[in-house]
Amino acid sequence: MQRTTGRPRTARTDGGTAGLPARPPAPGEGKRGEKGYLGYLLRQAQAAVRLSMDRTLTELGVTPPQFAVLTMLRAYPGLSGADVARLTFLTPQTVGVIIRNLERDGAIRKARHPVHGRILQWSLTPHGATLLRGCRQRVLDIEERLGAGLDGKTEAAIRRWLSKIATEMQDG
Repeated sequence: MQRTTGRPRTARTDGGTAGLPARPPAPGEGKRGEKGYLGYLLRQAQAAVRLSMDRTLTELGVTPPQFAVLTMLRAYPGLSGADVARLTFLTPQTVGVIIRNLERDGAIRKARHPVHGRILQWSLTPHGATLLRGCRQRVLDIEERLGAGLDGKTEAAIRRWLSKIATEMQDG
């Protein structure tokens, strides 16, 4: 007969021996830590950053994909929806919905391309620029957390490494 102590049973991380179910490792443990695959660790970090952005931007009524679109239109005014989709890693359909919503809310405006009239070019309105400034301040707080403890040289090396990955692995 099993003795009970009134304490809840804790799950094991050793594969479920002794009849207890295995518990997935927390971030930083096992394959989710320094011995994990680089690709998985990059994805895990991206997911954590995305969750932080979701939480902080929600207060302004903006999603991370909307923030990405606003950011790219601020950096590169006059982009087409297709260009925005490529730069933000979103599908053209998703960008179409985001653009319609941002236009409806007065954050962006469209203009016809001067040569190719069927192409719509998008840019921020003053309202969109103000909204983006509020978003950027919140996201800069996350960026500071990302770089906490890194000296300038290490941060520059990480930025070069991440850029190199994106460049070299883009074509397969």
